[in-house]
Amino acid sequence: MIKTSGVLHFTIPVKDLDRSEKFYTEILGLTKVRRNSHMVFMRDGSDYFVLTHSENPIEPNKADKHDIHSAFKVTAEAYEQAKTFLASKGIKVFKEEDRHHGTFRGKSAYFHDPDRNVIELMHLTEPPISEMDEKAHS
Repeated sequence: MIKTSGVLHFTIPVKDLDRSEKFYTEILGLTKVRRNSHMVFMRDGSDYFVLTHSENPIEPNKADKHDIHSAFKVTAEAYEQAKTFLASKGIKVFKEEDRHHGTFRGKSAYFHDPDRNVIELMHLTEPPISEMDEKAHS
């Protein structure tokens, strides 16, 4: 077995690097680290992800399904501000929920980036819960 020590980065496929870089920096407030001809390296705090130009069609979910998505943590105050800000930019939150069960618990809002990748913003109301945590509390 390989023993990893964390997630280095994840990749989000995009069609237009300029448009996506602008969305992720100006809408989500994330930091561009560097860019090459087919990737924009981004940072959110101490976490990284890469916007990568895809020559393939990008259709991770049908309609407003959200099983395949990327989630970002926000504070309670930032969560409410984000919903107002997204609306002011014409970005529709197509699903919102307040989860009290499962691994990640709290308020979440789902919306699309310019390539219809689903983005989730979540205000965690408690630390993530593992199966062992749930069994200990039952």
